[in-house]
Amino acid sequence: DPVDVRGHVGMVFQRPNPFPTMSIGDNVLAGMRLNNKKLKKSDADTIVERALRGANLWEEVKDRLARPGSSLSGGQQQRLCIARATAVQPDVLLMDEPCSALDPISTLAIEDLMNELKSTYTIVIVTHNMQQAARVSQMTGFFNIDGAGKPGHLVEFDDTETIFSNPAEKATEDYVSGRFG
Repeated sequence: DPVDVRGHVGMVFQRPNPFPTMSIGDNVLAGMRLNNKKLKKSDADTIVERALRGANLWEEVKDRLARPGSSLSGGQQQRLCIARATAVQPDVLLMDEPCSALDPISTLAIEDLMNELKSTYTIVIVTHNMQQAARVSQMTGFFNIDGAGKPGHLVEFDDTETIFSNPAEKATEDYVSGRFG
């Protein structure tokens, strides 16, 4: 059941996408409310604080939870989206190039956050940034396609250290060394 699966998976997209008509607090609770969870105000407040603390955003926004999520900077918006994704306490957190639209300082904040969150969540990140993959991943998979319009396939999957220092496949070595891609 897709609805059941969505309850176990959190998703963070390439560009921050806070819901523009919702406040910071309501953005965090959106997943809970989408799943028709009725919350007492005290429970909702606890979830908002827990999720925003988990996303290292609480101290920056605790006095303006009623302001629109879109009023935050790009890096803050992405951390708000991470808080929204983790508020439902998923089993897996999927992140599709979560830093591609961010400046270097915001990227570092998101990478630090990913390193903290991986003790709680299984995180699957898609990135074309090889340095980022080496910094934040424990396991790395290299996917490739044979040509335009052809389906992609998994070329190699191993410990990140092995993928970057001694890959088994030449295509992987060519990609991670920058000779291809």
